[in-house]
Amino acid sequence: MKRFEGKVAIVTASTQGIGFSIAERLGLEGASVVISSRRQKNVDEAALQLRSKGIDVLAVVCHVSNPQQRNNLIQQTIQKYGKIDVIVSNAAANPSNDPILQTPDSVLDKLWEINVKATILLLKDAAPHLQKGSSVVIISSIAGYNLPAAMAMYGVTKTALLGLCKALADEMSPNTRVNCVAPGFVPTRFAEFITSNETLRSELAEKTLLGRLGTTEDMAAATAFLASDDASYITGETIVVAGGMPSRL
Repeated sequence: MKRFEGKVAIVTASTQGIGFSIAERLGLEGASVVISSRRQKNVDEAALQLRSKGIDVLAVVCHVSNPQQRNNLIQQTIQKYGKIDVIVSNAAANPSNDPILQTPDSVLDKLWEINVKATILLLKDAAPHLQKGSSVVIISSIAGYNLPAAMAMYGVTKTALLGLCKALADEMSPNTRVNCVAPGFVPTRFAEFITSNETLRSELAEKTLLGRLGTTEDMAAATAFLASDDASYITGETIVVAGGMPSRL
């Protein structure tokens, strides 16, 4: 399928894990993909991998909480491609496993800045360049529904993204659709402190109806669907991709 032929997609935090798989999926389906990460080395390595598969890639260093780098991401995209069709906001941080009331103020600020505020500010910068029929996909988490004690504040920020999706879908309609993907537990470097523990990993898999953890490709497939015209009558919705793990607020 080439659902994204002729389209331009920005994917933040896209040099490894779920973000990389999303960029790869969109690129294999025809998109010109703009990838970003905080480190030049990571951006360069990811770009090489994607180009080796015939994907058109623009690689930009961008820390999403840095206003200049965020603006540069948008401006470089416009300079090269002249438009933006898809934005996938994937960047996240989880710097603490403290209980919420024991979390330092600086950590609370970082969680808000990266996990929630950066999405808003990125879309403020990008909005004037989004095409009619464009799509935004925000990456939340199953932790936004089921808040594990060891990552409760992270989960709170991911719950906030569910509300942000609804609000932005209304605000950005009818020209731009806004949807959300809430991944279950996926063995990536970001989730390594959970999924590297074999006992915990097995327990998490047993909580799913499908008896396994998710893959980055599972998340990319759901994201590509929501970003594509196959989902042209879907906006303001969240798809939970968690193998049947309970997901009620």
